[in-house]
Amino acid sequence: MAYTYEFARAALTVDIVVFGLDEQALQVMLIERDLPPFEGEWALPGGFVRVDEPLDEAARRELSEETGLNQIYLEQLYTFGSVERDPRERVVTVAYYALVNLEGHHVQASTDARNAAWFDLNDLPKLAFDHEQILETAYERLRGKVRYQPIGFELLPERFTLRQLQHLYEVILDRELDKRNFRKKVLAMGILKETSEIEKDVAHRAARLYRFDKRAYDRLTKKGFHFEI
Repeated sequence: MAYTYEFARAALTVDIVVFGLDEQALQVMLIERDLPPFEGEWALPGGFVRVDEPLDEAARRELSEETGLNQIYLEQLYTFGSVERDPRERVVTVAYYALVNLEGHHVQASTDARNAAWFDLNDLPKLAFDHEQILETAYERLRGKVRYQPIGFELLPERFTLRQLQHLYEVILDRELDKRNFRKKVLAMGILKETSEIEKDVAHRAARLYRFDKRAYDRLTKKGFHFEI
């Protein structure tokens, strides 16, 4: 015999804020909804959680189905439960944020997404539901966390220049950093590995390429090292 609940239950969804980085600004992945409500409007990727599905798996599934993005950094952000946030019914959503290297991932809309595209964080269309609030919360989390954990490397290619690394922090933190001091600080941390490679096909003088040394970072954190920009 099926159990009957005394109180009505809210539906559960996941929504994902996906950040990328190009030469100009921080980018956000949005999907154009193909179903009502808000049909034809732009929104964050996401959808309903299946009854037998863990939250993290639901977030990765929805992201893969609606944008084609897989195997990227994903972290739970916050729960949004305003009573009127969804016109269909009472819906609580667990939001996530993700970080992706734009050069290494192809975007392809499918399922209930009519289109998927990258937008400049400073030039976004009007978003469906309460997704503007979710996006703002995710951006504040990113700005805070990137200062004390090396998650920003997820936005870069595997091999990058110090110029690219500084650009990343300047864009996210929205302020200029002194070039000499920044390079001195990040190199002194001991978490960057200099490679034998240099940039190719660039108009300016080719710079040395580095990579993030996660093993070195893990060893240092066990000894009490604190990452800070």
